[in-house]
Amino acid sequence: MKAFAALYGELDSTTSNNAKLAALAAYLRAAPPADAAWAVYFLSGGKPRQLVPVAILRSLAEQASRLPSWLFEESYQAVGDLAETLALLLPPAEERDDAGLAQWVEERLLPLRGLPPDVLLPRLDQLWRPLDAQGRLVLFKLITGSFRVGVSRLLVTRALGEVAGLDPKRIAERMVGYTDVSARPDAARYLALLAPDGDGSNGSAGHDESARGGQPYPFFLAHPLQLEETRFDEVLGSPQRWQVEWKWDGIRAQIVRRDGKVWVWSRGEDLITERFPELAEAGMALPDGTVIDGEIVVWRDDRVQPFAQLQQRIGRKNLTPRLLREAPAALLAYDVLEWEGQDCRTLPQMQRRALLERVLAEHPAPALLPSPLVQAADWQDYGRLRESSRERGVEGFMLKAADAAYGAGRTKDVGVWWKWKVDPYAIDAVLIYAQRGHGRRASLYTDFTFAVWNAPPGTPGRELVPFAKAYSGLTDAEMRKVDAIVRRTTVETFGPVRSVEPTQVFELGFEGIARSSRHKSGIAVRFPRMLRWRTDKPVEEADTLQTLAALLPEAEREAPA
Repeated sequence: MKAFAALYGELDSTTSNNAKLAALAAYLRAAPPADAAWAVYFLSGGKPRQLVPVAILRSLAEQASRLPSWLFEESYQAVGDLAETLALLLPPAEERDDAGLAQWVEERLLPLRGLPPDVLLPRLDQLWRPLDAQGRLVLFKLITGSFRVGVSRLLVTRALGEVAGLDPKRIAERMVGYTDVSARPDAARYLALLAPDGDGSNGSAGHDESARGGQPYPFFLAHPLQLEETRFDEVLGSPQRWQVEWKWDGIRAQIVRRDGKVWVWSRGEDLITERFPELAEAGMALPDGTVIDGEIVVWRDDRVQPFAQLQQRIGRKNLTPRLLREAPAALLAYDVLEWEGQDCRTLPQMQRRALLERVLAEHPAPALLPSPLVQAADWQDYGRLRESSRERGVEGFMLKAADAAYGAGRTKDVGVWWKWKVDPYAIDAVLIYAQRGHGRRASLYTDFTFAVWNAPPGTPGRELVPFAKAYSGLTDAEMRKVDAIVRRTTVETFGPVRSVEPTQVFELGFEGIARSSRHKSGIAVRFPRMLRWRTDKPVEEADTLQTLAALLPEAEREAPA
């Protein structure tokens, strides 16, 4: 644990990717394989579920530090991070412990889940005592499920590639599924990541054809296209060089059919087969040795339905017959990555598309549909079609080079995919609540709640109704200015939240909008962020709930409650 905590400190103290890469490679070369296996899991985004309830951790801190509850709460609000607060408040270490990361996780941390409070407290009290402040910070971040540090998965694959002497793309292939919530890293899986090409010891984590099992391929990701339409011919060439499809608003996924079984994997490398039984059934219609890439959507009445309906499927553990009937899932397939057990990714895009169409025609399934290609005479025609994206329930276009191979991650070395999205929805809203941020923003009020008016100007009883929260989009300098305004205009405090005088207007952007009975406004938006600070606009001129409702799909535009 000491070595991993020291690595965390190194990674957290620098913004240099080269320094982080060097620190990762040095740790991986020195760490025992079992420890390195867990380090790669955590640093690549693996997050076991929270092991201990927050209330128990608070009790531990108050007992060990001998602080009253109110003082602990004040300390927590000042720091903004529970794990960091615990690490700072507990007394100095009383002993030493040289156990490695794997021993800590497997023998001391994972067994905590589900223990009753009277057993948990004494165990926790023993865990923190041999660790210094840095070790405790990592310990409590692992316990709370909040472990994260400024390292990308790409940087981890680069470090592994450097240690193994392999192309990082090969490492990326082997790591698919490594951080799935059901995965349990161990020395064998870690060594499989580093095994030389052609070594049959790479097991389920490797790329060996005979041992691939249910592993998907790394997803090929698109780059945002930020180019004036008038320059498309100059930069992209003729549209005939591109395969154009609608950009669906769903969940990217692969259906894997091997060994008489079916696996459905999300782009986040979560195994979601049980959540989508229609797709598992569709996969059984495919022959062994087939992998299809596409987008999971709710498909009803021969068209894609709003993402909000798909969210109902994502958040439910119990899939009732009614839910399956009202929100039927389908995969809009747009690529075939494996056929008859052979990797097809090096084939040109259009050749893979022709193969996909043949596979789906010969092995039809109701929940497995080809993503239609879009044809137009020139880029101007495509631009006019793109303007209808909202009506179609899509986000714009995907442009895929006709001769592109299927790459790993967001790369351009084997061809390119572009996402030509429509502009986000936008609304002018009023800041009404603020909360401190996390990490380096823990001392600033940076997480905001925004509201719109419930009626036009001059209406009796007009009031602001909250509808969205956002924390991104402003510069650091703007955040500091807003923080000062929040402190100066605070009306009331509710625990970590401050209500403020409604004096500031911001333009919010978001990707989707839908009706929601769970929100006071009756409306929910997706991925809200601050586009700009409207210092030029009075609060009275901010938008209304009626303006917001007008952005809803036509079928949902009845007057808000």
